[in-house]
Amino acid sequence: MKSIIETLEGNKVKLSVEVDEVEFDKNIDQAFRKIAKEVRIPGFRQGKAPRKLLEAQIGIGAARSQAIQDAIPEYLSLAVREHNVDLIATPQIEVTKGEEEGVVGFDATCETRPVITVPGYNGLRIELPALVVSETEVSDAMNSERARHGTLTDVSRAIALGDHVTLDLSGTREGNPVPGLNVEDWLYEVGKKWVSPKFDDMLIGAEVGTKVEYSEAPNGTTDVAEMTVIVKKVQEMVLQELTDEWVSEHVAEFDTQEAWKNSLRERLENMKLNQTRGVFVERTTAALAELVTIDAPESMVGSDLQARVRNTVEQFQAQGIQIDQWLSATGQSTEAFIESMRGESVKAVKVDLALRAVAEAQNISADDDEVDNELNRIATQAGRKVAQVRKVYEQNDALGELVAQIRKSKAVDWLLRNSTLVDPDGNAISADTLFGEEDGSNGDDAE
Repeated sequence: MKSIIETLEGNKVKLSVEVDEVEFDKNIDQAFRKIAKEVRIPGFRQGKAPRKLLEAQIGIGAARSQAIQDAIPEYLSLAVREHNVDLIATPQIEVTKGEEEGVVGFDATCETRPVITVPGYNGLRIELPALVVSETEVSDAMNSERARHGTLTDVSRAIALGDHVTLDLSGTREGNPVPGLNVEDWLYEVGKKWVSPKFDDMLIGAEVGTKVEYSEAPNGTTDVAEMTVIVKKVQEMVLQELTDEWVSEHVAEFDTQEAWKNSLRERLENMKLNQTRGVFVERTTAALAELVTIDAPESMVGSDLQARVRNTVEQFQAQGIQIDQWLSATGQSTEAFIESMRGESVKAVKVDLALRAVAEAQNISADDDEVDNELNRIATQAGRKVAQVRKVYEQNDALGELVAQIRKSKAVDWLLRNSTLVDPDGNAISADTLFGEEDGSNGDDAE
């Protein structure tokens, strides 16, 4: 087999492949063996008739057509690997010669992943949640625990933030009840923001007997519903006095307010640290995606969108929820549901292109040990042998993509160490505080 590559416009290349007669005859032989399993020749068991007899019975044309159909993906894969073509869509194939005899040739028009540069990637400023725990946050955490042992007391005043109210709630859309929005004698804590964006604001200031009516899309939906709320009772939470004795009686492991307070502060600090770690990648990659000026290739967007929808449906099914029932309950069409995810797919594609660009600009590579470690991790997670996992990746030409994933991960690490990290007040956040000291394994800086 021989192949040549030609660059076309629009992130496309054309692979022209030729397979000589001797090599292709092996494919014809395989095609005859395939055909032999489907035809009956008197005197021979199914699939055991010799090629010459099959040629005499059905001719070579059928086998040649079958061979071309079966062999093109194999030879295309070899050519893609030889020329290191980064495919992002199924190629368009045109057989150019050999359909009846002689050398077999075909052209494959391939859409490839755009190679871009991202000016400004090394000057990102990323705002992250604050790591500092305020006295108010500690006090709120203490009051939350105290509320578990508090007493609800009726009050004859207007509703205030934090009150517990008993409500009759009715939600309709075009006269039909909205599932989950019709309930009587519902005890609700004002400020939880469980129903819709304006729900709590509409309640504050209302009194017992008040009817509140407004229209708004419930949380998690886009279609407006008509809301009717009747206030039946207003209560406030009365807390017991906070003393060392109360702590000793109600909070396990602590005998004093100070010990409990210090423990809560430490727990909140750890929670904030984990929260900040969790959003770092999302916020950094989102900022990086905004620097990408080209349109995301539709083939990549479509592929990501398809996977995203499939994963969402599988998550619903794992929770025992049928997607069609969920769509009906939320008033969404299938098309709207899918389209709602398109923005995330566009961003994901731009992030992919941008991280590859950063890895290239910073000469970030993935060595054999890193590939072996990742294969080991995948094998352990899947409960399979490493050799089996490696074989699957090799058979599917997926090792290159595995290397790319490692490089992208290291590019994120590079951005962590080379971006300006601040909290909402503009105070600097140390990368070492977030993820520990740098180990020097994130790739070499570009010269």
